[in-house]
Amino acid sequence: MTRSNVPLVRFHGVRKSFGELEVLKGIDLEVAPGEVVALIGRSGSGKSTALRCVNGLERINAGELTVCGRELHGGKVDLRELRQDVGIVFQSYNLFPHLTVEQNVTLAPRKVHKIGAGEARDLAARVLAQVGLSDKAQNYPEQLSGGQQQRVAIARSLAMRPKLILFDEVTSALDPELTGEVLRVIEQLASEGMTMMLVTHEMAFARSVADQVVFMHQGRVWETGTGDMLANPQTPELRQFVGNGL
Repeated sequence: MTRSNVPLVRFHGVRKSFGELEVLKGIDLEVAPGEVVALIGRSGSGKSTALRCVNGLERINAGELTVCGRELHGGKVDLRELRQDVGIVFQSYNLFPHLTVEQNVTLAPRKVHKIGAGEARDLAARVLAQVGLSDKAQNYPEQLSGGQQQRVAIARSLAMRPKLILFDEVTSALDPELTGEVLRVIEQLASEGMTMMLVTHEMAFARSVADQVVFMHQGRVWETGTGDMLANPQTPELRQFVGNGL
């Protein structure tokens, strides 16, 4: 795949604090179009905070952050426009229980893009097929397994036709079998060229699917490379992290 030389995401010296606690301590990181980047590290290392900065859920305190051509470190940023380009999928599915799967998936496109009912049904059919849930369009969330609900959440993000999707520990609440079905969907999206940033504890998945693995430690990018770096850590901190099987 031919990739642009212009990063879709660029962190340069990014810092983020919550009160007196500095969580990001000068992050430098780039994500190219079509690239899959896995953020790994212990809880509290700053992974999820970095991800939340990318779609404007958190504002940075210093440094520069550019996402899909928008400078998030400058003046006012139109978050609604930004989030049309940047989807995010959380650990919790956040589906509306009173809406069908199809309605959950098409709610945002109908409101934001003003598409009609017929186009919405076609869109839902297309993205539900992508996540292997074509037969669940008229089901309600309570009728689905956790893995199926998470795949609906992914389909909902895909329905906005984003340039980038963020995944924040989306399998951490699932058992191994359901984790596998969600990871297979993400792997398929990677093969289709979707740009993705993932916070994950699934080391085997990060090693096999990610183009770039970023080990964060104490609010800094500690080590970065391809998935092979997990088999050959260059720092004691990553060696211990991988050795603990986290």
